[in-house]
Amino acid sequence: MTLSKLGWNSVHQKAWNQLDHGSHFPARVIEVQKNTWRVASQSGEFLARLSGRLWHRLVNSQDWPTVGDWVEAEAAGMLGVIVAVLPRRSKLSRKVAGRRTEEQIVAANIDTVFVVTALDGDFSPRRLERYLTVIWEGGAQPVIILNKADLCADVEGLQMEVEVASPGVSVYAISARDAVGLDQLQPHLGAGSTIALVGSSGVGKSTLINQLCGFDRQAVRAIADDGRGRHTTTSRSLIVLPSGALLIDTPGMRELQLWATEEGLNSTFEDIDQLARHCRFRDCRHIDEPDCAVLGALSDGTMPQDRYDSFLKLRKELAFLDRKQNARAELENKRKWKIATKRHKSLKRES
Repeated sequence: MTLSKLGWNSVHQKAWNQLDHGSHFPARVIEVQKNTWRVASQSGEFLARLSGRLWHRLVNSQDWPTVGDWVEAEAAGMLGVIVAVLPRRSKLSRKVAGRRTEEQIVAANIDTVFVVTALDGDFSPRRLERYLTVIWEGGAQPVIILNKADLCADVEGLQMEVEVASPGVSVYAISARDAVGLDQLQPHLGAGSTIALVGSSGVGKSTLINQLCGFDRQAVRAIADDGRGRHTTTSRSLIVLPSGALLIDTPGMRELQLWATEEGLNSTFEDIDQLARHCRFRDCRHIDEPDCAVLGALSDGTMPQDRYDSFLKLRKELAFLDRKQNARAELENKRKWKIATKRHKSLKRES
């Protein structure tokens, strides 16, 4: 396996050239296990641990190696050592579950993200907008896959609805079970390109992976009696497809908490962003301001009410996230100042 077949390119080479790597070599993380990472290099796959220096240097969880990361590694017997993590050129992130205001990086160094949804009870344009927001924010190109077209009576209508609400995004309707429409995905599956696969449980991601691999690599489970999807993928891993593309499979997401900024939101709602440029006020909130182009489009029916409501909801969620991040940063600064002050007083007493 050459580095180029693992997705190595000139961007990673430039970052590598800036390191004093000595006898170390580049490798890519293909699976994350508890306190160990499976990586692949020109010499093959092996398990690796973090070096002691790197372990103490990685304060935040988002700095830890994740699937898709390129790392600086060294051989050390049966278990290799990860010395450093190279800068990421793109990522797919979400907020961790629960009350903590922390980023969870799902995958790194990805070119494309396949957002898989099903044309059955799982279909939700509003959920797709959440996915698109975090994907645009992370610097990858989203692609929407409408699976289970064989179970839908109005495929063209729903596909058109998604296309209108997703400017700049390719939308494909397929049936992974019947291998129908998969040829549409081939332009995104070039050798050396990295694709992350995301979506709720039960939308058919494992079936799609098996079709792309040409054999049953992933276990496939039937939908539960209550219609809810079942998890078949329990951890993230990188798969090399016959086309030479690299696919990062992720467990089904019950919820996707945003980790993004207004820039990612504007990319998702490009239609609203374009309209906003014609509002009377540059800081228009699009709620009750006079001569608001967005409210005008809502009034004349060119802006769907549910899309407008979704925009306001996601913007409110991002504003709340921003406030929590700022509050956390302020607390961290206070903690650092407190430690520095104690150290200074201690030095004064000793002198």
